[in-house]
Amino acid sequence: MFISKLIPLKEALSKVEENISLMDTEVIDLKDSCGRVLSKGIKSYHNSPPFDKSAMDGYALIAEDTFGASNSVIKDLKIIDRIGAGDFSDKTVGHGEAIVIATGAPIPEGANAVLMKEFTYENGDVLEIHSQVTPGENISPTAEDIAEGDEVLSRNALIRPQEMGLIASAGHSEVEVYKKPRVKLIITGNELVEPSDTLDKAKIINSNKYTISAMIESAGACVEIEHGLDNYCDVKEAIDKASKEFDVVITTGGTAISKGDVVVDVVEDLGEVLFHGVALRPGRPVGAGIVNDTMVFMLSGQPVAAMGQFDVFARYCLFRMQGMDYTHNIVKRESATKIPSSLGRTDYIRAFADDEKVHHILNRGSGIIRSMVEANCYIIIDENHEGIEKGDTVDLVFFRDMAWPSL
Repeated sequence: MFISKLIPLKEALSKVEENISLMDTEVIDLKDSCGRVLSKGIKSYHNSPPFDKSAMDGYALIAEDTFGASNSVIKDLKIIDRIGAGDFSDKTVGHGEAIVIATGAPIPEGANAVLMKEFTYENGDVLEIHSQVTPGENISPTAEDIAEGDEVLSRNALIRPQEMGLIASAGHSEVEVYKKPRVKLIITGNELVEPSDTLDKAKIINSNKYTISAMIESAGACVEIEHGLDNYCDVKEAIDKASKEFDVVITTGGTAISKGDVVVDVVEDLGEVLFHGVALRPGRPVGAGIVNDTMVFMLSGQPVAAMGQFDVFARYCLFRMQGMDYTHNIVKRESATKIPSSLGRTDYIRAFADDEKVHHILNRGSGIIRSMVEANCYIIIDENHEGIEKGDTVDLVFFRDMAWPSL
């Protein structure tokens, strides 16, 4: 089956959106949570800090006792105690007194400031001070960072190292997150073989196995790979089984109208084809469907087209399944060349952009993998534009900005 009428990209994406379901959740140890997405907000069990604490090594004292002190006007205080990290003092600071205090230690009763060690000199129990402080100076007050009961992170927040620290400070050692989607990648093609220094006649190296599986992982998902032949029964069995065991099925090859291109027919017989054929270049013969309530993306066998189709459709789906919003991070550049296009078709053009301009790499040949290596972005030409003139400002998205957010 092949749908000769190509649908607009926006319509195809809308059909994908309508069929996305959030992943189930799981509770994991906080130490394993980096790069995961919260499925439940985090409320703090504690104030952080839980008490007024010293922001530095120095001396807890009454600020007013330091007023007027300088290198030429030295004042003396009496040291009555010493507090290390993790300790506290049960003594109360009175006028003319000070307590040695370490960074992070609780401020003792009576003190209202901390004077840095650098502005003092100890002579036994006598503290010479050479500078003044104001009330509250160098003290981190109770709940300065987090207040007990505050929601410190909301649902769908990405957990990075800094979020891990915040979660820990809030008193949580476990977090509830969305499960990573499990993706079955089915590579179809009788002609495909593994990389080798020799190549039999009519055979092609299976590069999609490596590019698409890596792209799946770059979208925060787990992948299992299977290579199937262009045989209707074999493909049907593989897709049917995978759709019952995995969260998403992605196929490459078998989406055109050539002999042996059976994937779309299989999906139609097993479930529903949402679309097949999109006004998109490269990657016109892309399809999506539902089998056993599982999303199936049918990508081209041509490597460049498959990569582009993945970035447009499958990557969007995998992000959204994990509670992450996914839209292209569009940046603007001046086009260094004229680029033709056609009304009614969205173009994703391989390009290389620097800080000022974007240079067209190659816009034909869906099997030219080198063009993706030489490029670092896509120029996106909307379906309502006929092309780009040299010097025009164009929309582009860098490859690096499409991966799971950097941690």
